[in-house]
Amino acid sequence: MSSITGFLSRAWVRWAITAVVAVALLVVPLLFSEYTNQNLARIGVFAVAVLGLNVVMGYTGQVSLGQIFFVGVGAYVTGYGATHDWNIVVVFLASVLVPGVIGLVVALAAARLGGLAIAMVTIALPIIGVPLAKRLSDFTGGSQGLSSAFSNAPDWTGLYNDQWQLYLVIVIGGATYLLTRNLVRGKYGRAFAIVKSNEAVAASMGISPYRYKVLAFTVASLIGGVSGFLYMAVIQFTSPETMTFSHSITLLASMVIGGAASIIGSLLGGAYYVLVPQWSNDINPNLTELLQGALLLLTLFLLPGGLVTLPREIARRLRRSRPDGGPERRQTPSAEPAPGREAVEETPTVGGIPTQRPTERQEQA
Repeated sequence: MSSITGFLSRAWVRWAITAVVAVALLVVPLLFSEYTNQNLARIGVFAVAVLGLNVVMGYTGQVSLGQIFFVGVGAYVTGYGATHDWNIVVVFLASVLVPGVIGLVVALAAARLGGLAIAMVTIALPIIGVPLAKRLSDFTGGSQGLSSAFSNAPDWTGLYNDQWQLYLVIVIGGATYLLTRNLVRGKYGRAFAIVKSNEAVAASMGISPYRYKVLAFTVASLIGGVSGFLYMAVIQFTSPETMTFSHSITLLASMVIGGAASIIGSLLGGAYYVLVPQWSNDINPNLTELLQGALLLLTLFLLPGGLVTLPREIARRLRRSRPDGGPERRQTPSAEPAPGREAVEETPTVGGIPTQRPTERQEQA
């Protein structure tokens, strides 16, 4: 394992892997069918949503059950801007900044709380969001929802709509992943980890827990807005149903199953969010929730760190199964002295008190 890790840590190997992944991402939309491309695009949409949740929960350790609310706000802003012929760049910026501002306002109040108090505040977001979306019908379309087909492929590309939409998800989602990766692997990520571990220790080191909680919540809401923009680009329809609390719980389960505090785990979580409900419906539509709950429990028992830890767990079990991979056995000390050393003679005792053995000169006398 160490040799493999050393090989992968070489600069040219990392660049080669990056080039292969980039070429694969460019080619994939051209190879698969419309159904597969749509599924891949949806996985990318919800992978970004799980990534935002991972920033605030996985990396900073703060409970958030309202991430789906920011996804819904981003989708509504995107739909509204697209139907009113806004410039697409303005639409994207608005879909990211509006959820970010809302997230900042909520964080300024909620970050001073802890534990269940933060959970209660974030639970309120989707609970309030659904009736609010129905009430603001001029903006959201009310219960009928809002549709927009702004992401159809331009004629000059020669691409089908599903291919163009998947490319949008790859480019925008990939950029979001890279920016988030740099954030959590830099000084802010180290501060997040310290706050997650112990807020008192963080404060003693000059790291403000309140400041970094607010930052994490704001970043998560911004990423939720990106996911909302991509949601509208791919699905092209949103309604109050988008922000229901059940979707928020499914998003949380996706993060846990994929792997908390993991960039790759967020991608696996997006795949869970999209594919598992489809598979469970194919098995038995009446047992969808039961099968999803059983899968969640099974993952928690077997892989507490999520699916992202599966390769590490397999490697650990393989090391245990090898004859030379277990703990070293203690060797029974031999009765014969080691080469080059004389046998140590025991000192005689009388009544437990050691007595001095006569020297050779005394014996000759």
